[in-house]
Amino acid sequence: MALTGIIAAIVAWAVILISIWINPWFIFTRNAFSDLGGPSARYPWIYNYGLILTAALVLIFSIHLIQYSRNKLETVGASFISIAALFLAMIGVFHEGTYPHVFVSTWFFAQFDLAIITWGLGSAMSGNKEGWIELLMGLASPIPAILIKWPSAATLEAYGIAIIDVFTIIVTYREYASRQLSQ
Repeated sequence: MALTGIIAAIVAWAVILISIWINPWFIFTRNAFSDLGGPSARYPWIYNYGLILTAALVLIFSIHLIQYSRNKLETVGASFISIAALFLAMIGVFHEGTYPHVFVSTWFFAQFDLAIITWGLGSAMSGNKEGWIELLMGLASPIPAILIKWPSAATLEAYGIAIIDVFTIIVTYREYASRQLSQ
């Protein structure tokens, strides 16, 4: 279960890249990733079901983090990831062009950022130096998202996904490193 976060990241990027490949009209600096799941996309189900599959993997990862957590703040942070996973699944259900789409996609990123901040604070309180990195990343990452004039929604989404991926790599690496030290 520890690797499900990394697997989720790989699946998400694979789904995005496959969806872009079958929709040659998509321009990274002009569109939103959600356009790939909208009514004008070819095979929008690939993108939408891919997000739902990714959400299931993120949910499994969050359950693992709850089991792995060392204090209440980490448990709350992992629980926030569970909620973010539900919002990610809802992006696939409420695709572009439906009423709640903008809400669920915005709250996916906001919820995951809150999870990174909370997990990072809990991790720092447990004495992990990586926790301070996670906390700083969670606090600082919204600043460029707000201040930079992004050329498209997709570029901003890619930035948000990259932050989530870096967090996932840090947490997964730390767990594997701590397992190696305990053996």
